[in-house]
Amino acid sequence: MPFDHPSTYLFLLAGARQGGNTETLARTAAAELPAHATQTWLNLRDLPLPPFDDIRHTGDGVYPRPEGPEKTLLDATLAADNLVIASPLYWYSVSASAKLYLDHWSAWLRVPGADFKARMRGKTLWTVSVLSSTDFSTADPLIGTLRLSAAYLGMTWGGALLGYGNRPDDILTDPEALTRAKTFLT
Repeated sequence: MPFDHPSTYLFLLAGARQGGNTETLARTAAAELPAHATQTWLNLRDLPLPPFDDIRHTGDGVYPRPEGPEKTLLDATLAADNLVIASPLYWYSVSASAKLYLDHWSAWLRVPGADFKARMRGKTLWTVSVLSSTDFSTADPLIGTLRLSAAYLGMTWGGALLGYGNRPDDILTDPEALTRAKTFLT
């Protein structure tokens, strides 16, 4: 099937450990993308966001144009066709950095000229997560958060790639997850 343009993927690493199991699983999946796909990798630890301040009902409710790390994340988010949130399962949901990133979507919806909702429509949202339980249903709240966020913005839900890992490099001993990774994004 011919492509009109190369696909672009933004991988947002949202773990508390550099090179953790979730990142390893995400990189395994990304390695299978076609050569023409562009990959951008951003670690939310390297791009700290300020606490989200909800000003929707204050004054005119308009948010200023983002600056610094927030601008970097907004620009990268809008530039990608595919958004992959790589977050370990923390307390049955996404990590704090991933949740804060999603909270900032509320601001970006109200930044003049960003057209965030319109520009997100049609993109695909995916997630990669490693959890310390073999009962993958414990990731249902994480998946629900992201699936519903995608639906709200008119995005396509690409799905969730889940794996098991408790200690560093445990994901390398989960052959089922590593096998699923090979076809997850393709």
